[in-house]
Amino acid sequence: MKLDVLSPSLPKPKRRLPPWLKRPLPSGDFAKTSHIVENSGVATVCESARCPNLSECWAKRHATFMILGDICTRRCHYCAVSTARPDAPQPNEPQRLARAVADLALRHVVITAVARDDLKDEGANHFAACVRAIHQASPHTTVEVLPADFHAREDLIRTLCHADPQLYNHNIEMVERLTPNIRPQGNYQRSLTVLRIAKEIAPHIITKSGLMVGLGETVDELHRTFQDLRHVGCDALTIGQYLQPTRDSHYAVQRYYPPAEFDELADYARSLGFVSVASGPFVRSSYNAVEVFDESRRRLASMKRVHHKP
Repeated sequence: MKLDVLSPSLPKPKRRLPPWLKRPLPSGDFAKTSHIVENSGVATVCESARCPNLSECWAKRHATFMILGDICTRRCHYCAVSTARPDAPQPNEPQRLARAVADLALRHVVITAVARDDLKDEGANHFAACVRAIHQASPHTTVEVLPADFHAREDLIRTLCHADPQLYNHNIEMVERLTPNIRPQGNYQRSLTVLRIAKEIAPHIITKSGLMVGLGETVDELHRTFQDLRHVGCDALTIGQYLQPTRDSHYAVQRYYPPAEFDELADYARSLGFVSVASGPFVRSSYNAVEVFDESRRRLASMKRVHHKP
């Protein structure tokens, strides 16, 4: 499928990746992780979104589970997840997910989901059931949720927050100017509202967001996005390089950022007060998520101690 609306203005994608975008072959516990994931019957965003970190993460027995199926009701021009009419949610998915998390002995797990605009509650109650099932089966496992925007409905965000995840992650994805063209069913201001509402409902929950670079944004626009996220109380930030999933069906990479520029972006983000920033070519919203969570929790606790010091 060609994206006719985008094709006239897009350059041909670069065929050769820069040297810093090469990945090693899988090793470690890759096969064991693959077996557990396959047996669970729960999708992973690692596979569905063609994540370049799959081999590294699965070798370390890390996986980001994608509930509510692997078919999305939205079509974003950067995303590899399929778009069509999804199947009904599977009632036993929370239990199957909880078993997989226990089998992998995860200390921290990220659960994401496709957008389910076809459902009255957009999947919020199913999402909450998955969080509760993990808490019950693995009480020492911390849970990070990465839902769609729920159209910024406070009742749905509250439903998920009341399941008591330790971290609420919602990606802003890109700068505001590019959002209507590349993410037509998303909304920049709505994503900011989601993060604001989550923090207001549950101030103790760490909030996190992520975005891609290389889509044609400017550094000033990135800085403004970081500022907007901090304004709504976002605690943690991830910044990664956009990689085009397919040549003909997805938005083309406009620029590859070298590692040094990711470091500069991270320095600026930290200066704004983010308690944890992961920035690099291969960083994704769930990449090394446990390290981001640990740093966020540690620094927030330290700030609270300083604030209450007599």
